[in-house]
Amino acid sequence: MQPLDEKYYDRLNEIAHAIQESPALAQYLEEEEDESYNELRQEFEPMLSQIHHEVAANAPLQLVTFEKTLLEPAFEGLYLPRILGYAVLRSEINDQYRYVRPNDHFKDILLAICQSVHFEQLKKRIGQSIQVGFALSSDIWITNLMSQIENKRIRYFLQQQKNDRFRDQKDRQELYTRYSKQFRNELYYSADFPKTRGEMKANFSALRQFLLKRFEVGGDNASLKEQIRDFLANKDFQNSEEYVEMLAILGNFMPLTEAEQTEYSAHFARERKSFPNFDTKYLTFLAELYQTIANMSAEHDERMVKMLDLKVSDKISDLYRIATKVHSLGYVHPDVIDAVQEFYNSHEGLSIESKCLRLIILNYFGRLMNGLTEREYADYFELNKIFNVYMHIFGNSEFNQAVEKISMQYVQKLLKLYTDKRGKDYQDIKKFVSTQFLDMGFLDDKEIVGMFKTRRKRRKSDEA
Repeated sequence: MQPLDEKYYDRLNEIAHAIQESPALAQYLEEEEDESYNELRQEFEPMLSQIHHEVAANAPLQLVTFEKTLLEPAFEGLYLPRILGYAVLRSEINDQYRYVRPNDHFKDILLAICQSVHFEQLKKRIGQSIQVGFALSSDIWITNLMSQIENKRIRYFLQQQKNDRFRDQKDRQELYTRYSKQFRNELYYSADFPKTRGEMKANFSALRQFLLKRFEVGGDNASLKEQIRDFLANKDFQNSEEYVEMLAILGNFMPLTEAEQTEYSAHFARERKSFPNFDTKYLTFLAELYQTIANMSAEHDERMVKMLDLKVSDKISDLYRIATKVHSLGYVHPDVIDAVQEFYNSHEGLSIESKCLRLIILNYFGRLMNGLTEREYADYFELNKIFNVYMHIFGNSEFNQAVEKISMQYVQKLLKLYTDKRGKDYQDIKKFVSTQFLDMGFLDDKEIVGMFKTRRKRRKSDEA
């Protein structure tokens, strides 16, 4: 957590002063009417939101400090429900949909709300956030929080937000997924960079989550570069899986100057030589990036190739050599298809470098299909031949299932547009699916009949 820049702090002070001088606040304190507090919100929360978004975009490591400043009484509880939601989602969760470590920032904001003289106003906007935060927290943590609330009425309100239904992991997952969709277009992640190896081991997964979310969303991440370079310069962090992942993150996602590229290349070459199984560890994380970061493209691979020595004999060089050919000529080029076949013949199908290659091809397929309109279905018919070629080269069930998924999604879009069963378009689609999807193993005869079966409309006599 970094201290807040003076420019942000000064603007917050100006807003706090304006809030205290506001006629709406004076009227609310006199009458305690909802309407007066809502006027206060409408006047000042957009200002606080604007600064929050600026800090999130340009100085994300200062975000928690910014939010802690809003806990001061001078802000009269404004914007606290919003940052409570950010705090709920910002903390790292595990595969059981529980917080990896106690979410103290969520606790601090919630306690500030509970102790606010405006609690009756604020509680109308925090129920869902508390419900999610409690579902992700342990019973012991919640009990400790409750013990700090003296007001019985407020404590009862909090107890109502704890739902035993969310003891079930599936229900917790559905709750979290549904809630997080409200914030999907928001930048609210923050993290701390470690100073010691112990801190790195304990907190790196949260830092990685923060960085990957930032790079996936895009925007200006220049403020993070020095922090990442300091991480890589720390000798205590070298020869660790965390260091390998940070190398991958910096190299793939951040534009570097010529001097910074030289520095990066030296770090990469040293670890590549000294850390056992470095190539496997690096490619394992790269495969994760290919699978989870939607905007991973040729640009990222090309950036890495410029900084690596491909004369080194290892899996990394093998992958990037074939990737360079795919990116430069295109995956439909006969020479590329032959090169991929040759690569696959000389590498085990379950090897990590083979998996990475499959993901590169699959990402090309996915981007193509996302950009293909329903009117261009004839192009899809032709491109499906290429899909089929790669399915035969790889002979991998995961790859086949992924191709099947994107193909089925496209066909479903076609059938929503072309509904005239006697029309040429519909008949062309039906003929294609009936032959190609059967041959490729996407559908069996019964499923194909079901897809194109005319549903009999119920007559009124039947309904009666």
